[in-house]
Amino acid sequence: MNVWRRLSGPRRALALTGAGALVAGGLVTLPVTVAHAATQCDVSYTTNDWPGGFTATVNIKNIGDALNGWTLGFTFPDAGQKVQQGWSARWSQSGQNVTAQNESWNGAVASGATISLGFNGAWSGSNPKPTSFTLNGVTCNGGTTPTTPPPTTPPPTTPPPTTPPPTTPPPNGQKVDNPYVGAKGYVNPEWKAKAESVAGGNRVSNNPTAVWLDRIAAINGTPDSSSNGAFGVRDHLNEALKQGAGYIQFVIYNLPGRDCAALASNGELGPNDLPRYKAEYIDPIAAIQADPKYASLRIINIIEIDSLPNLVTNTSGNPGGTVMCDTVKANGAYVNGVGYALAKLGAIGNVYNYIDAAHHGWIGWDSNFGPTADQLKAAAVASGSTVNNVHGFIVNTANYSALKEPYIKITDTVNGQTVRQSKWIDWNQYVDELSFAQAFRNKLVSVGFNSNIGMLIDTSRNGWGGTARPTGPGATTSVDTYVNGGRVDRRIHAGNWCNQAGAGLGERPKAAPEPGIDAYVWVKPPGESDGSSTAIPNNEGKGFDRMCDPTYTGNARNGNSMTGALPNAPISGAWFPAQFAQLMQNAYPAL
Repeated sequence: MNVWRRLSGPRRALALTGAGALVAGGLVTLPVTVAHAATQCDVSYTTNDWPGGFTATVNIKNIGDALNGWTLGFTFPDAGQKVQQGWSARWSQSGQNVTAQNESWNGAVASGATISLGFNGAWSGSNPKPTSFTLNGVTCNGGTTPTTPPPTTPPPTTPPPTTPPPTTPPPNGQKVDNPYVGAKGYVNPEWKAKAESVAGGNRVSNNPTAVWLDRIAAINGTPDSSSNGAFGVRDHLNEALKQGAGYIQFVIYNLPGRDCAALASNGELGPNDLPRYKAEYIDPIAAIQADPKYASLRIINIIEIDSLPNLVTNTSGNPGGTVMCDTVKANGAYVNGVGYALAKLGAIGNVYNYIDAAHHGWIGWDSNFGPTADQLKAAAVASGSTVNNVHGFIVNTANYSALKEPYIKITDTVNGQTVRQSKWIDWNQYVDELSFAQAFRNKLVSVGFNSNIGMLIDTSRNGWGGTARPTGPGATTSVDTYVNGGRVDRRIHAGNWCNQAGAGLGERPKAAPEPGIDAYVWVKPPGESDGSSTAIPNNEGKGFDRMCDPTYTGNARNGNSMTGALPNAPISGAWFPAQFAQLMQNAYPAL
């Protein structure tokens, strides 16, 4: 279920990403051969390498006739290279020869379309890139590693036509200014049971948490998965009525090419699967939520975590920019996917849409702040949507940034130096989520969103209590001793996002806690893993990200620091009782 690549911010110039560190180990682009008119292809092969293992992403562009079924073939140069677990294709290996056959849902590939697939692999000795690929037996050959990324299709000047939303909303209730005020939150019984399986969990198990819809199957329920539960959307809505709840929260999280700069939480849909996203994912969710049976519920949708900010910070020209982020920016998958979701869901009278807006450690720098607001506005008016379909925004989703830093102000100076020069703050304009959320709200209004939008802050894991919590400012020896000694966020680096050691539960869900803030919420259900500490084969499409490995020494996005991740973590979304116990132990306010 919850896929979590959580993000955190990098350096002012190093815009960080959502979930983690995709460092391309190499890129091989194989252009078309002109000898075969019917089947022609262009293949790119990128890897993220670490000692003994790697994750490969393979993009196949069909530049011949339309395909109805495909088989990709290539040969590993080294006998020690192995495919361990793949996605978006049926993978097999014989000796050094690898074959990937289409799944039932991605066999049809139009001329000019690109499909994306990948796998986790192992290597011994060396991990060279394959030098030749075939598609349906036709060789895509020639070409060498380019010195610049291959060109991508420019974004359309106008969004592609989509089914227009209804001109009048169904009679499903009257919207209120703040859906959290005066309403009892829905308690997910599946999460409640997990929480109560850990000693002391009953102290917090009655708090409302969000229901994550991270794949198509989750709409009807997935009883056999390690993350989603047996309850589907309708089951949760029926249970909410039974509980007498006033509001229920869903996370809409299945964009094509999801988490384009991540590994732990890549999704089931390829970057060109926007039609499937609309027809098989958004439309069925909207149909259920629009049932008049649920008109008394305030249905709150959290729209596509860690998506739109990636288009600002993790495309070409940014440190660590990825081919996948370039692709979904060029083809409009994120912008048009979010726009379609907003239009379709926002047409329902008792639905409230909140778009994910990252966090201060990701877009708090001047270079990211304004462009991200503009990107959010572009999505809000795409695919037939308008800003009226946006009730507000959420920050810090599944992240660890402190709600308030009581002993550090961004205006502080130490021996004549601004604290913005400290290694931790690194010229960011904000030190905590509350100040960022309030400032970003003002910015969003200035670019065209309605003046009554509200902000949500995910406080599920940002308490940072326990014995390590500072009780006063740090020493004034230098800006670094002052900031490091006084900050309550105890992460090694603000770019660390995975299963952070020392974290604690934050403020309990609360309506209208501060000006401009609709609620503190637990959108990330505490105790659900951000990603596995080591590669774990699975059939849920969950990859392995080194930022979840406690032994990894980092990359440019986290200042080449240790990850601070907990050991022995399961795949993203799976229950992690040791983490939940720690969160309770370090809760602030204390339990």
